[in-house]
Amino acid sequence: MDNLKNIPLVILLGPTAVGKSEHAIELAQRFDMEIINADSMQVYRGMDIGSAKPSPAQRELVTHHLIDIKNPDEDFSAAQFRKEALNSIASLHRKGKQPLLVGGTGLYIRALTRGLFPAPPADQRLREELKEQEKNKGKWYLHRELTKIDPAAASRIHPNDTFRVIRALEVFHLTGKSISEQHQNHQFKESYFNVLKIGLTRDRKELYDRIERRVDLMITSGLAEEVKSLLTKGYPPTIKPFQSLGYKQVLGFLQGETDMDEAVQLIKRNTKRYAKRQITWFTKDAEIQWVTLPQQSPKIGEAIKKFLNI
Repeated sequence: MDNLKNIPLVILLGPTAVGKSEHAIELAQRFDMEIINADSMQVYRGMDIGSAKPSPAQRELVTHHLIDIKNPDEDFSAAQFRKEALNSIASLHRKGKQPLLVGGTGLYIRALTRGLFPAPPADQRLREELKEQEKNKGKWYLHRELTKIDPAAASRIHPNDTFRVIRALEVFHLTGKSISEQHQNHQFKESYFNVLKIGLTRDRKELYDRIERRVDLMITSGLAEEVKSLLTKGYPPTIKPFQSLGYKQVLGFLQGETDMDEAVQLIKRNTKRYAKRQITWFTKDAEIQWVTLPQQSPKIGEAIKKFLNI
């Protein structure tokens, strides 16, 4: 693969609903770029409304990569994302095209730019054993076990995020070291690219208002019908993408656990909490140049011009 240090990589990141997609389209057209998706949900086919995937019209305007590359029941990890993104970047570089990485999944962006610690591959047998323990010993049992062996990871991972809880326990059982210890040893210090990271932010009230409007639009655009369609195609309610924001709450409504009004309020509340976690994650990265929208939006183009020497 090309020497990554010689490839200029522009990254547009920020919390959900801040305005990444619309700015990315404009920037890609202006600077002749192609967009590489860095959103963990937009890789899945058929999960369009709940992931706020760029519309077909937007994708006609600018070429997008790493969108609709997996079925909802297929695994997709940060390591797989890194591999796919590296391939896309190298291909674009050979064609003389400038890549623009766009998304809010901080783990994916860090995996690409800073690498990953050498984690063991998934052990399906162990995972099934852990799932069986959770089933037999009650909700949040696994999270309590994680608290005993890796309190730092347990404090970062919500008890409901069973997938990440199981992965943290899996790493410990397979290596004898906690995932937090392995992160500490790796430290993610090495930068693989010549990179410009632009972080988009807004006044918190404005961001939350945008989240509320986006959720309302998702509902009126047919999020419940999208979930029904996936279930009809045979995807079980237990697949990982159905545990994500929006899909989980609508699934609860369809299964009679809540009414639609309650589901909508849960989506809005949890999306605001997610945005807050994204902001916390990104503010730890000193490389990010922050731009407050809308008033500072011209700074985005100025930073890219300077970075690319154009």
